[in-house]
Amino acid sequence: MSPLADLLGVASAELQARCAALEQENAKLKRINAALIERVESIHSRGDDAYAAFQHSVVLSEQVRERTDALNQAMAELKSSNQLLSDARLRAETAHQHLIDAIESISDAFVLFDDRQRIVLFNSRFKALWARSRARIGTGTRLEEIRRLSRSTGLVVEAQLGKEGEPSLFRLQDGRWVQVSERPTREGGLVILYTDITEVKQSEALRREQALAQKSRLLQRAVDNLSQGMAMVNADGALELWNHRFLELCGLAPINAHRPFAEVMAESELEPLTPDSRDAAGKPLRQVEVRLFDGRMLEVRTHPLPTGGFVNTFTDITERHRQAQALSDSERWIRLITDHVPALIAYLSADLVYEFTNKVYEEWYCWPRGAMLGQSLREVHSEEHCQRLEPYVELALSGESVTFEFAETNHNGQERYMLRSYVPNRQASGEVVGIFVLIRDITERRRTAEALHQAYQHLEQRVRERTAELTTVNDQLRREIDERTQMEARLREAKGEAEQANLSKTKFLAAVSHDLLQPLNAARLFTSALLERRDLSGCAPLVRNVSNSLEDVESLLGTLVDISKLDAGVIKPDIAPFAVSELLENLAAEYHQIAGSEGLRLDYLPSSALVRSDVQLLARILRNFLSNAIRYTASGRILLGCRRRGNSLSIEVWDTGIGIAQDKLVEIFQEFKRGDNVQRKQDRGLGLGLAIVEKIAGMLGHRIRVASQQGKGSMFAVEVPLTRRAPRARRVQDSPDLLLERLSGARVWVLDNDAAICAGMRTLLEGWGCRVVTALSEEDLACQVDNYHAEADLLIADYHLDDERNGVDAVAQINARRSAPLPALMITANYSNELKQQMRELGHSLLHKPVRPMKLKAAMSHLMERGAGA
Repeated sequence: MSPLADLLGVASAELQARCAALEQENAKLKRINAALIERVESIHSRGDDAYAAFQHSVVLSEQVRERTDALNQAMAELKSSNQLLSDARLRAETAHQHLIDAIESISDAFVLFDDRQRIVLFNSRFKALWARSRARIGTGTRLEEIRRLSRSTGLVVEAQLGKEGEPSLFRLQDGRWVQVSERPTREGGLVILYTDITEVKQSEALRREQALAQKSRLLQRAVDNLSQGMAMVNADGALELWNHRFLELCGLAPINAHRPFAEVMAESELEPLTPDSRDAAGKPLRQVEVRLFDGRMLEVRTHPLPTGGFVNTFTDITERHRQAQALSDSERWIRLITDHVPALIAYLSADLVYEFTNKVYEEWYCWPRGAMLGQSLREVHSEEHCQRLEPYVELALSGESVTFEFAETNHNGQERYMLRSYVPNRQASGEVVGIFVLIRDITERRRTAEALHQAYQHLEQRVRERTAELTTVNDQLRREIDERTQMEARLREAKGEAEQANLSKTKFLAAVSHDLLQPLNAARLFTSALLERRDLSGCAPLVRNVSNSLEDVESLLGTLVDISKLDAGVIKPDIAPFAVSELLENLAAEYHQIAGSEGLRLDYLPSSALVRSDVQLLARILRNFLSNAIRYTASGRILLGCRRRGNSLSIEVWDTGIGIAQDKLVEIFQEFKRGDNVQRKQDRGLGLGLAIVEKIAGMLGHRIRVASQQGKGSMFAVEVPLTRRAPRARRVQDSPDLLLERLSGARVWVLDNDAAICAGMRTLLEGWGCRVVTALSEEDLACQVDNYHAEADLLIADYHLDDERNGVDAVAQINARRSAPLPALMITANYSNELKQQMRELGHSLLHKPVRPMKLKAAMSHLMERGAGA
């Protein structure tokens, strides 16, 4: 259609140009003719030279004739051109009408603009677009005006502009969608088509809705088939998606969507867990384990979403929790069984490191309970002993079971003959990963065999009978060895599973031992420094209350840490003989004041007995007994005393308190169980005290007894084995004034990566008259003390430093640069026996967090006294 209009325009322009030329030529001829006529008339008026005039007229007539012929020809051509122009105009009008009919037949709205962006032509559908608006659109309207009117009249509600060369989409006020396509013409104009795509858009929207609904159904179906409970909460805190398992685990009835999550969880037993939840220390809480009223255990995790909101998962871990408890119980039973087997049982790894030893094995080689674990064979035994065993060990590591007799000297100096059996522990691949060791004392059997051999010459029949008897015993022993070998294999498997189950407790222990006790240690140092100042005036009671509150927090955290350490097996007893009076006198003096502040009377009956135990762990048991007696006694007295029971000493605590019902005597040793009528002013416990007592007693092998009569009082006792061995000499404690005098003017360096600890230590030590230098790192300390060459008397270092460094390495580096090493005091929350042994070997002193000022003062004084003596 556009080329036809262009052709008609060109033809019309050519005809008009040709007609204009002919009219111009005709006007020119008319002027010539008028000039000739005027000239002839002027000649006739003069009247002379008639011939010349005639001749001139003839010539003029000929010229007029020629001009007339030319004019006639031009008129004929003009007439012909007019006819052609008329025909062309008729054809153009016909083509124009055809063009109008053609664009009217188009289903799209059509509009044509000239090179000045003005409307030249449009169809009725384009005009219908503006029917509901008051805008007047017609020929000559500019494109800019149309766009402005579409916005001002509200015709276009939404626009989606396409890239260059691509159509744009517009949503009109009546809800229809229009696709606009633009194409330039050859003369610089513009053709625009408006295509109604409402049905296409509706079809697409319907398909999207159907696809979205299908995805939602599939998602809900997938979520409902999860074994975990799942709940998704949007950014506004409303519940968007959940499954049936979530309702089942939380004990909820069917709920409606978009209900607030907190409102839904209020109907269940569980507290709502969100990404904003915090634990007691203020750290983000992402996972909790909850015990329901019916005994089930749930693990709840929260996962924040990047667009806001979060997803919570609920997992039933009841069976896993029961299995972990069963593993722990199994390990206890296995340990109990092997400890009572009259043979030495051990397990060595492929690196010849002890991973298991029973009680008989440790007692034979005079090692404390559990101290052998983690030690290599060469560390436990002498070089000569290891060289004698080396050939048999190599055979076992190569995969061969070995049984041989071995002469050893016991701790009493007696030579004994031991039957050793080494059984390799093979994996499925055939690799030997360890050795099972079974050792039995066959001294008596060997002596019997020697006696039989000596009597062989005198009584052959007796020898045969004895030989048969010994053969029977050997068969029984071999069967016993096989049974014990199988038992050892089961023990090894159970031990590995139990160690895996205790891994999480060990991680918790490490975090609590350092991170939670770190700020408590700093606060303890500050309050201790305040209490020792004499210018507090009216603030002294307030500071004392703060100090008491910190002691309560320390006690609670210490209880939680201890229960975790006992479960994880971190605490190892240090058994040694000591006079029980050393322990009981200190406890009686300490709790005499506490009982007096509660209006109670504490009586103490001294004892001169010598016992064998871990003095620190035994003190924990008795402190628990005394604290409970004070807590549950409203009035009356408390008695601390001892009585002998065979080879044991029963240390007993009696009270006149509320007593315990008979059906509760077993329950009180469970975790988080407390008495019902506890005095509120002292109710700061967690109910873990007696649980810790039972675990410590089991570790030490001591028996706990309890007797009570409700309303009259209770008796708690621990039985400790008596001994005749003299205890280590007790060091005489210096008076507080002598300690302060010794520390006055002391030059002390403090290395700790916690700024609060440094500030608290500086305040406390300067109050004792020390000159203190504190540093957060080794580099910081080196800058302050002339690269460690400055004069100093003592170095106090934290064991846990930044960048995976520890205080032991830091002390070694500092002393390596000095001509004379500094005595070092290490402060840590690590209670392991390995660290204690390392400190003894290095000659350093060790204090555990939170540090008590009196212990710190005594340790510093002792180190300085030892350094001065050196």
